[in-house]
Amino acid sequence: MKRQSMKEKIKTATYIKQNLLGEKLLWFRDHLDPNLSCLTSTIVAQLIQEYLGRFNEELEQIKLKHSVGQRKNRQHASRQDVINMTLKHEKEEFQTCGIEMPDLLNQSQLTMLKSWNGELRYLQNFKLRRFSVSNLQVDMGNKNR
Repeated sequence: MKRQSMKEKIKTATYIKQNLLGEKLLWFRDHLDPNLSCLTSTIVAQLIQEYLGRFNEELEQIKLKHSVGQRKNRQHASRQDVINMTLKHEKEEFQTCGIEMPDLLNQSQLTMLKSWNGELRYLQNFKLRRFSVSNLQVDMGNKNR
């Protein structure tokens, strides 16, 4: 029973990770410029900055709701805390080891992402790469030479 329970836990954790990665890839796919056939380090850095700012509108709405009411408690506090923790983690990742995403500098990976229909079973076909502030700046420096 214990072994079966552990197998189920691992299976559930795998599905959650796969689902989160799928949502991230869908976000990048939906925010790519369809007219571009290859991306530069500058465009990838801008895209990552947009990704890190994806919750700004929702946070503004929560702040607005807090300022309007007469209540002392925080309505939507749990959602706001989850967003803030996620943003803190992702920004720290981007500053240090890098955010894991498809290799958008590789033209074949970019084409594959644009044509991807969102099915999670095709996630294994993507070549993921970690993009950080430092390696994008190094790439930009190499492109300028």
